[in-house]
Amino acid sequence: MITSLSIKNYALIEKLAIDFSKGFSIITGETGAGKSIILGAIGLVLGKRADLTSLKNKEEKCVIEAQFEIGKYNLREFFEANDLDYEDDTIIRREILPSGKSRAFINDSPVNLQELQDLSLYLIDIHSQQQTQELSDENVQFKIIDAIANNAEVIAEYQKLLKSYKSDRSKLNALLKKQSDAGKEQEYHTFLLNELVAAQLKSGEQEELEADYEKLNNVEIIKESLDKSLAIANEEQFGVFHNLNEIKNALQKVAPFSVEYQKLFERITSLTIEFDDVSKELENCSEKLLNDPAQLELINQKLQSIYNLQKKHQVSSVDELLQIQSDLGNSLLELDNMDEEIALLTKSIEEKATELDIHASKIHENRVNAIPKLSAQLVSILETLGMPNARFNMELQSSETYFQNGKDELQFLFSANKGTDFGLLKKVASGGEMSRIMLAVKAILAKYSKLPTLIFDEIDTGVSGEIAIRMGEIMKEMSSTMQIFAITHLPQIAAKGDSHFKVSKSTVGDDTLSELKLLSQENRIIEIAQMLSGANISDSALNHAKELLN
Repeated sequence: MITSLSIKNYALIEKLAIDFSKGFSIITGETGAGKSIILGAIGLVLGKRADLTSLKNKEEKCVIEAQFEIGKYNLREFFEANDLDYEDDTIIRREILPSGKSRAFINDSPVNLQELQDLSLYLIDIHSQQQTQELSDENVQFKIIDAIANNAEVIAEYQKLLKSYKSDRSKLNALLKKQSDAGKEQEYHTFLLNELVAAQLKSGEQEELEADYEKLNNVEIIKESLDKSLAIANEEQFGVFHNLNEIKNALQKVAPFSVEYQKLFERITSLTIEFDDVSKELENCSEKLLNDPAQLELINQKLQSIYNLQKKHQVSSVDELLQIQSDLGNSLLELDNMDEEIALLTKSIEEKATELDIHASKIHENRVNAIPKLSAQLVSILETLGMPNARFNMELQSSETYFQNGKDELQFLFSANKGTDFGLLKKVASGGEMSRIMLAVKAILAKYSKLPTLIFDEIDTGVSGEIAIRMGEIMKEMSSTMQIFAITHLPQIAAKGDSHFKVSKSTVGDDTLSELKLLSQENRIIEIAQMLSGANISDSALNHAKELLN
């Protein structure tokens, strides 16, 4: 439960520190006095987003701090999971800096807003008028039924399985689309692959073929040039080889006379050996060179095949064609393997669907058993709230769809009076009836919930008189198991509280301030009398206030 709240530099509040007790606490005040500011401050502590408009003085930071007594609520596991220091008396602090940045702390450990919001689910439920309207929402109605049905654990297991089921379905759909898209191109890709395979491509062969083609295509010119070179080299009297030998013989005679001549002799000897080798190589090339039109045509055909494939695939080398061939092969192989993967996913989906059906059936069964209990308790409470003929008809229909909380569809039907047909809650219930139904729901849920604190923000809208007294009594009963706050304009409800706080607004110079004070018994009588008769308090109003308090 919340034991204290301190606020500094927030909205119309300059500085405020207040302690709270267990039981039933009342908060009253004129419209616009600042009750919503108190709720806003608590909301910030619970992780709601803030901005610079929250600051009263834009030059100073806003600090809101709340202390919670949580020793009885088994929250150690949450603190350990989030790496936080656990304290039975836990302090949550929220700071809003003039720069607009916001910081949050749990027991002085910095936390993000998500962690704060997660913890707040175990601390306080703030019931607003908007939440009363949400009672017509099917998801809210299911949450009420599931709380009575004790479905939390089985729904958690169902949702975990549903997440995995949806993930598999998504993968399967993606695979089927991929298979469909690939199937449309499979025949063409197979043709392309077969065409490349038939070409029997080899890395580096294009360069070799192009070289061979040039030789065969110019064989006559090459033959003529080689033979002419051989003739010049080997002519008996005037050939190059004969002349080189003549030079070598001449230098050999003078080589012994000096080192310079010796080197020249060695060089011409080396040149003669090298030229002899070149001459033999020319002769060899000439002998091997044949005019082969058939081979030339084969090489030409292979080259044209390569060039055509390169043009078709928009590449410029055989290696790139070989890579395309490999990719096409892998793609077609992947398509073959896809059938196996689809079969495995389909089997997994079917197995998970079977498990989901088992969980959904259990959820449905629990709901069927819980609905009569919920309906009976609602009717009983509403009878005391001036709705003796209220009836509920909660119809569950199983569907084939996997919803987030099972496979059920719900019709939450209501009739307030005898002789009237059942209708959807949002269409047939008035504002005052919705308020009473919501209070009845909260009163029932309080028996099943371990939530420490519940704040009612004007849940009494649309009621008065004896009904208001009974609403106050119900909230009083709820406060025996949890801390209850009621923000109210009705004196009948205000009189039921164990403690009474008043929000007031005052003007100091050019400044407007809001404050929250715990009322003494005497001041409480005056406050309730004012709620009864207005600013001019009559003796009868004072006496009525005392009667209500007694």
